[in-house]
Amino acid sequence: MNFPDNLKYTKEHEWIRLEEDNTAVIGITAHAQSELGDVVYVEIETEGEELEKDAVFGTVEAVKTVADLYLPAEGTVLEVNEKLADTPELVNQDPYGEGWMIKMKFANIADAEELLSVTDYKALVEA
Repeated sequence: MNFPDNLKYTKEHEWIRLEEDNTAVIGITAHAQSELGDVVYVEIETEGEELEKDAVFGTVEAVKTVADLYLPAEGTVLEVNEKLADTPELVNQDPYGEGWMIKMKFANIADAEELLSVTDYKALVEA
């Protein structure tokens, strides 16, 4: 299983790549997409919205289930990956690259310190 060490993680299996200006790119982990199976639809209608930490920012629909997507910190959804509307399978094919879901701006970048390190996330998944 792939666990990039340049990312932060959540217990809900989202990954976060911190960028400049308190922004971050967010998607679901390789573990999450493998547990879901083939992703057939991604619905994110929160672009431009300011949301609380752990708020649902969208859903992922797989062949057998639907899963909520949770915002890792308080902030504003800046952009949605438009490619997922036509090719949701990118979440399975490239979860840490082309399968990203949103870009967000953290209300408080210190919230990033509460996210899991790669070591902590591995321990969670392998437990």
